[in-house]
Amino acid sequence: MTDSSDITVVHLMRHGEVDNPDGVLYGRLAGYHLSELGRQMADRVAEHLADRDITHVCASPLERAQETATPIAKAHGLDLATDARLIEAENVFQGKTFGVGDGALKRPANWKHLFNPFKPSWGEPYAEQVVRMMGALDAAKDAARGHEAVLVSHQLPIWLVRCAVEKRRLWHDPRKRQCTLASLTSFTYQGDRIVSVGYSEPAIDLVPEHLRAGARPVQGQSKGFGA
Repeated sequence: MTDSSDITVVHLMRHGEVDNPDGVLYGRLAGYHLSELGRQMADRVAEHLADRDITHVCASPLERAQETATPIAKAHGLDLATDARLIEAENVFQGKTFGVGDGALKRPANWKHLFNPFKPSWGEPYAEQVVRMMGALDAAKDAARGHEAVLVSHQLPIWLVRCAVEKRRLWHDPRKRQCTLASLTSFTYQGDRIVSVGYSEPAIDLVPEHLRAGARPVQGQSKGFGA
C-alpha cells in the first residue's frame, strides 16, 4: 500500500490568453499582460483547483504568468513565489511577427536562424529547457511534499519537459503540442520519482477554437510509468 504522504502532485499550468493585438512573438519581453479573456481563464482554473490540497504556487517572472497564478495563490491563502527557471524559451524572433504564411521563411535575414530545427538554431536549446524545467519541478515537489503545487509557465517549456518525462523526442511540430491556454499538465511523484503524467483543460470552453493547441484528450487522461 502506498503511503499518501509520499505522493506529491505538481501541476504545470500554461498562462491564459495574452493581450497582443499586433500578433508579435512576445517571448520574454516585458509588458505583455493577460487579456480580459485570459483573466477569466485564470479565475476558472482557480475555481477548478479550489478544493485541491495545494500548498505551493509559483510562476515564471513574466507578467502573464504572474497574473495567471495570482488567483490560484489567493484562493489557497498562499504567497506567490517566482522561479526564473519557468520562464519562456529564448527566441531570436522575439518582438517580431513570425508565422506560417507571413513571409518570414522567405526573408534571407532569417535563414541563418533556421538551419537546425532539432536544437533549435533560432533559440534556447530544447535540452537546456528540459534541465531548467526539471529543476523547477523538483523544487516544487520538495516544497509541497505530500501535497500539491501549481507552477505557471509557458507552452514550449511545459511541452518539452512532458516529452522528456514520457521519453519522447524533443524536436516536434509546434502545431501538435498538447498544451492549450490555461491547461494543466500534472506530474504525480511517488517519493522523488514521477510515476504518472496527466493533462486537463479546465477552461477549454473559454479558449477560442483557433488557439486550441493539439488534439485534446479526454479530461484527466494520465500516462503511468512502470517501476
